[in-house]
Amino acid sequence: METVPHHGRETAYDVVDRGGDGPPICFVHGSGGSRDVWAGQRPLATDHPVVTIDLSGHGDSDDIDASAGYSTLSAYADDVLAVAEATDSEILVGNSLGGAVVLQILLEREFDPEATVLTGTGARLGVLEDLLAWLRSDFERAVEFLHGQDRLFHDSDPELRERSMERMYDTGQAVTRRDFLTCHEFDVRDRVAEIDAPTLAVYGEYDQLTPPWFHEYLADEIDGAGLAEIEDAAHLAMAERPTAFNGVVEEFLGGIAGDRNRDWY
Repeated sequence: METVPHHGRETAYDVVDRGGDGPPICFVHGSGGSRDVWAGQRPLATDHPVVTIDLSGHGDSDDIDASAGYSTLSAYADDVLAVAEATDSEILVGNSLGGAVVLQILLEREFDPEATVLTGTGARLGVLEDLLAWLRSDFERAVEFLHGQDRLFHDSDPELRERSMERMYDTGQAVTRRDFLTCHEFDVRDRVAEIDAPTLAVYGEYDQLTPPWFHEYLADEIDGAGLAEIEDAAHLAMAERPTAFNGVVEEFLGGIAGDRNRDWY
């Protein structure tokens, strides 16, 4: 684990580098998560250094004193940009809330990534009112709900599900609820067409939290964006079906590199 200081706090991250000469990829987790949700993406490090970040208040990163919504989203964007600068990351991958953070960076910050991957996310991330209520008054019920069939996972093995639940309990009720409230307020549908970074939207076939049409919307609105389905997966497709997820990311990034080489010649 490494840390980078910024804005009066320290943000934790890991780097896995197996000698690949591609630009580093920075992976951003979702609500109640941490950097270890991206363990299945380590094989990508043969081509690209893999950078995984703990957003403020998650994993080993210092927390923030910020209200849910725009203030929290902006702080998380600061986290990502600080790590991206420290690691020379040129590609951003965001899941769920992490996707909202990436979209925030693309629309409001002076950062021009080589490419972005948005998975299990959308231009608007409204949250079920019952879930918001459980996050306030019955955290155990909220965690159980999120780990029900076709939400975070479609048909995960029990060990993967258990680790995910432990991760959310480790993050805690207050921060997890702040995350979901921040998602609930997030809505960039009127601006998403401004994005001009090469983008791939990746969805799990059975995801009920951010259904396929959320990603179809992103692909339709962002000029030139691609769309990919991960079969037999739900919201955390990168954890549930890492080989398939990594394959579509590799194909997308290979196409970007090919286009760059053709432009150079």
